[in-house]
Amino acid sequence: MKTTIIGSGSWGTALGILSASNGHAVTLLTREESQAATINSSRANERYLPGVSLPDNLIASADPESALTGAELVLFVVPTAHFRSTAESFRSLIPKEAVLLSCAKGIERGTGKRMSEILTEVFPNHQVAVLSGPNHAEEIARGLPACAVIGAPNEELAEHLQAQFATDTFRTYTSTDIAGIELGGAIKNVYALAAGIATGLKLGDNALAALATRSLAEMTRLGIALGGQAETFAGLSGVGDLIATCFSVHSRNHQVGLALAAGETAAEAEARLGMVAEGVPNTLSIYETSRRIGARTPLVDAVHAILYLDQPANKVLHQLLTRDYRPEAD
Repeated sequence: MKTTIIGSGSWGTALGILSASNGHAVTLLTREESQAATINSSRANERYLPGVSLPDNLIASADPESALTGAELVLFVVPTAHFRSTAESFRSLIPKEAVLLSCAKGIERGTGKRMSEILTEVFPNHQVAVLSGPNHAEEIARGLPACAVIGAPNEELAEHLQAQFATDTFRTYTSTDIAGIELGGAIKNVYALAAGIATGLKLGDNALAALATRSLAEMTRLGIALGGQAETFAGLSGVGDLIATCFSVHSRNHQVGLALAAGETAAEAEARLGMVAEGVPNTLSIYETSRRIGARTPLVDAVHAILYLDQPANKVLHQLLTRDYRPEAD
C-alpha cells in the first residue's frame, strides 16, 4: 500500500516508521526541499526524532503531486490550527479512492468541529478514520511498547487500518466511536497543561491525583454532551491518553504547563520547545464549545483563565478549591 503522511514532525515520522515496518511504501511530505533532502540522505529526521534511523521504504518529499499520486492511504498529522487550510490545499491532489486518516488532536475554533468532520467536509466522497491514544512519538519510534485505537465508521475499515500499523511493539484496537476518540484526544490536552502547572507549583502528589481524577470526570461529561460514548473515555483515547499527557516528560503540554508555573508565557515556551503544544489553542476552542452548549467545565475554565485572562495560577487554584461543593458523581 502506498501511504503518504502530510506532516513531517515527530508523530508523523513515527507513524511512517510503523507503516514502513509492515512493508508499505511510505512518503513523508515535508514543507521544504532541503528538509526532504536531509532526511533522505541521512536516513533520519534529526530535527524531530534525533537518533532514530528510518527504514529504506520510508522516503521524504517536498513535491505534493509526486507524494500524493497513487496514494491509497493519506495521514493528516498537522497542527489543528492549520488542519482545514492544509486539507483544502491538497483537495485536488489526493486520489479519489484514498482513505484519509486523521492523527491530529483538537477541535476547530469557531466551529467546534473535530478533525474528521473537517476532512469529511473537504473530501465528502472519501472514507475518513482517526487514530489516537497514549502515543509519544519519541518512544514509539524507538520500538517501546504502546497501544492505540483506530476509529472508523465501520469495523471493516477499522480492521483494515489496524493491520496497517500493528507491530510486535505497537498494538492497535478498533472502535466505531469516532467522536469519542477525537474528543478524548482533544480535551485531555487542556488538563495536561493544568498538570504541568500543578507540578511546577509543587502542589504535591495528592493534588495531581485529584486533578487527573476530576479531569477524567469532566472530560467524560463534556465528551458525552458532544456526542461521544462513555466507555470510550475509559479507554486508550480517554484515560490512557490523559495519563500519558499529564505526567510524561515527553508531553509538550505538560512542559508548557511547567513553563507557565515558572512565569513564562505559552508563546515563549512553545518557541523554546520548537513545537506546537495543542493544549494552548485547544483550551480556547474547547472553552468556547463548552460555553456554547452550556457544559460545566471548571478545570477547562481554570486553564482558560490562566492562559487567556492572565489570572495568576494560585488565584485560580483557590477559586477551584472553594467553589460550590458537589457530589463526586456530579
